[in-house]
Amino acid sequence: MDYRKLNDATRKDHYPVPFIDKMLDMLAGHEYYCFLDGYSGYNQIVIALEDQEKTTFTCPYGTYAFKRMPFGLCNTPATFQRCMMTIFHDMVEDFVEVFMDDFSVFVARCEETNLVINWEKCYFLVREGIVLGHKISKNRLEVDKAKVEVIEKLPPPS
Repeated sequence: MDYRKLNDATRKDHYPVPFIDKMLDMLAGHEYYCFLDGYSGYNQIVIALEDQEKTTFTCPYGTYAFKRMPFGLCNTPATFQRCMMTIFHDMVEDFVEVFMDDFSVFVARCEETNLVINWEKCYFLVREGIVLGHKISKNRLEVDKAKVEVIEKLPPPS
């Protein structure tokens, strides 16, 4: 969907998304990790009934309005990050780091708040892992070499 006009008319939410380097520094150096991935992150957030009409679009058989937050709205990242920080407010920077739908946390909190987890992308009690393109472990923090190789193999722009 092209939400440029709606995004232009929307008052911007400047809720901060965490600094990646700070989050990675907080994660590195631990013995074990649990990596969780939120399932269809933005789509878990319900749009207020009075705002659903703003997402309306036309299709061959009528109109459709989203009931849950779609990708493409300008405030989606800030809204989702605020939601995640609200759920895990008492754990962040103690033993949890949250970046959008990638987080390390106790599963019970997810169940209590009906946050759906993508189990295929979750890892428990591992000694290292990839977070936002960086390999973290007890002894180091480094860029994921596989990501570097992909970038190196890209053809030059034409």
